[in-house]
Amino acid sequence: MKPARASPKLRIVVVNPGPGAGDEYAQAARSRRGATLRIGLLESGYDIVASLPADVFLPERIAQLQPDLIIVDSESDARDVLEHIVLATREEPRPIVLFTDDQAPSSVEAAMEAGVSAYIVAGLQPERVKPVLDVALARFRHERKLLDELSETRQKLAERKVVERAKGLLMERYRLSEEQAFQKLRGMAMNKKLKLAEIAQRILDVEDLLG
Repeated sequence: MKPARASPKLRIVVVNPGPGAGDEYAQAARSRRGATLRIGLLESGYDIVASLPADVFLPERIAQLQPDLIIVDSESDARDVLEHIVLATREEPRPIVLFTDDQAPSSVEAAMEAGVSAYIVAGLQPERVKPVLDVALARFRHERKLLDELSETRQKLAERKVVERAKGLLMERYRLSEEQAFQKLRGMAMNKKLKLAEIAQRILDVEDLLG
């Protein structure tokens, strides 16, 4: 049976917090964990563009590589690396998947606040990688859609307030009814080839200048 292929192919950056402390057994476990993750990614058809350390250069490297998704492979507390990733994705949000053994509620909460799309505790197996990433991508896109819709709603509300203020100004200055003021505002916008809110803002700006 052929492994499922990822479509479309994603550019993925894997971030490793570092070798950490521990005895030979712990280091071997970390090595197996990293190998399992990479096998799962490659078998699913994902493109690993880089494996980066969690250091001060991480934001710059992510900005250069422009990955579609970031995976953090951390066996324990990943708050330090998340701080770097937050800086790197502040302007261009990206889905972030965190594989860890840390089950502390405070760590989960910190990860969610940092923008992590999926927080996966233990049980890392190659066949689980693709379903986890699919869910993380879907959740990220859904959240971005909601944020975009919220931003659009706020923008429309702000524009409506500007139009209402400009309309009130025209009503007072020219002794117009509300409908007449609106039609005048609309005619000015059409003549100038501007949006209603843009011409309304210009009227208010002129009024502010003239006092």
